[in-house]
Formats: sequence, structure tokens, C-alpha cells
Amino acid sequence: MTARKEFLLSLYRKMLLIRLVEEAIADRYHEQEMRCPVHLSIGQEGAASGACQHLLATDVVSSAHRSHAHYLAKGGSVRAMLAELYGKAAGCAGGRGGSMHLLDLDAGVLPCLPIIGTSISTGVGAAFSFKQRKQNSVSMIFMGDAAVEEGIFHEAANFSSIKSLPVVFVCENNFYSVCTPLEVRQPQRPITELAQAHELHTAHADGNDGLAVQAIAKDAIDLARNGEGPSFLLLDTYRMREHCGPMFDQETGYRTDEEYNEWLEKCPIMRHFSILKNEINWTTVDDKAFCQAIRDEIDAAFNFAINAPFPAQETAGLHVYAK
Repeated sequence: MTARKEFLLSLYRKMLLIRLVEEAIADRYHEQEMRCPVHLSIGQEGAASGACQHLLATDVVSSAHRSHAHYLAKGGSVRAMLAELYGKAAGCAGGRGGSMHLLDLDAGVLPCLPIIGTSISTGVGAAFSFKQRKQNSVSMIFMGDAAVEEGIFHEAANFSSIKSLPVVFVCENNFYSVCTPLEVRQPQRPITELAQAHELHTAHADGNDGLAVQAIAKDAIDLARNGEGPSFLLLDTYRMREHCGPMFDQETGYRTDEEYNEWLEKCPIMRHFSILKNEINWTTVDDKAFCQAIRDEIDAAFNFAINAPFPAQETAGLHVYAK
């Protein structure tokens, strides 16, 4: 296998794993065994996969409530993630956090925090630690377009800039905060201008083009690793399911069918399939076998999660603090 083919398939596998895991979650959610909210990123796989493609095992990522994609793209355990959604002791947070509190320190996934903007400070703190320890690692912070409306973003961007921290801010702009569109929440200017005001390196790409994303992410990661300071990447993308939950929500009327169908045509999975078809003669037969191997892995992970034990009752008081 050529290096180019291996690279393209590695990126494709990340995207497919995210898509197929989340579709399986959506299909099983009605069973009411996953007793936690889920924020799916179906449609946004190119952003997470491309951004993480050049991260090393010693690098870290932080994320917020819509974190499945970032967790998986960085190499988090599928079994531990699903066990967490089922509230099992084998879950990545011991069954105590659910979908919005994923972590896998062995894979470099810092605890995900659902309060908007909170994970930004965690990621910057990790970058500051790397610099103090002279550790050649990078911190990548995933955030949505609404997070730049929070004060913590500006404090963190300012601190990262003046300290020249090895951090990459990745803003996945899916144009909505729950059901409220970007144009009624922010002035009509590029979001990158906010980062430029803090003298961060900035780049803007189509978040549904995994190859475009990995290219600008590689540049930003290299800058951070070489001591040249923080970057801000703006990735335009789109979620295809409801804000929270497994369903579709076009009937609610906050976004038009025309807009939805336009983004459906930009599906990052199908776009990357076309690249594989053109560059390495990838066929539907190849694709079917490739997808089935991933589905088999996911089915095994679900079986593990479903059959794993719940936390022991006597542990209920652990990690609970009160003044």
C-alpha cells in the first residue's frame, strides 16, 4: 500500500467510524438503555477527522457537549465510550458522566465539559503546562461558533497569544446555537476576525472537506509544536440531526429544506469516497467490505457495553464533593 493510499484510507476510516457509531447510537436510542442526552455530529465528521489527523499520541484534545467525533478521531476507545453511554463501570468516566463527559487520558482526550466555553480553559491550561515543562506537545481545543460569544474564549485567546502557547483552537461553525442561526447572534463579520484581534494565526476551510481540514490543521500543529504560537481554525460544517437527540428536526422550521438539502449534498463521507474512487480506484465493493469491518467492531463494542456491569452500589459516594 502506498503512503498516499494509506493516508487517504486512514482519514476515511476516522470519518466512517464516527458516522457509523453515531448512526448506531441513534438506531438504538429508543431502547432507553442509554440514559443520557446525546449530541450527535452526523454531517460534521470531516472537521474532527481532518483536524486530528496529524496529532501525536502525546498531544491532547478538549471538547464540549458534542464530543463523540473528537473523542473517536483522537483514538478514544469505542468500547469505553459506549459503556459510558450505558452508564457502566467500564465506561470511560466510570459510567458517571454519560455522553457529555467523555475522557480518555491514555488517548490524549481531556475531560469533555458541556458548559459552553469551559473546555477552552482546560485546553489552554494543558498548553500552558506543556510550555512550562518544555514538553513538545500540542493542545487542540474543539469549540462551536457560539463559544466565541463567551468571555472565556477572549481571555484564553489573549493569554495564549501573549504566552505563545502550543494550542490550536478549532471552531466548528455549523451556523446554529441550538435553533438560533449565526446571523442573529453575531455581527456579520468573519469569526476569524475575533482571533486575529488577539494575534492568533488564522485559517478558514470547508469543514466537510477532510483533506482541506487536515492541510490547515497540519500547518497550525506545526506552528504550535515549533514554538510559533497559537492558531485559530474556522471550519464551516453542518449537523444533520437535531441539536440534542437521535432524530431529524426539519419539521420544526428553524432551518429550511433547501438549506438542509444543500448541505446534504456536501456530505464529508461521500466527498471523501469520490476522492478515493478517483485517486486509488476505490470501488463500492471495496467500500462495502471496509464499512462492514467497522460495523463489526461497533457491534462488538455495543455487546461489550450492554453486558458490562453497572458500578457497584457502594461506590456511589465516590468523587462527590460538598462543602
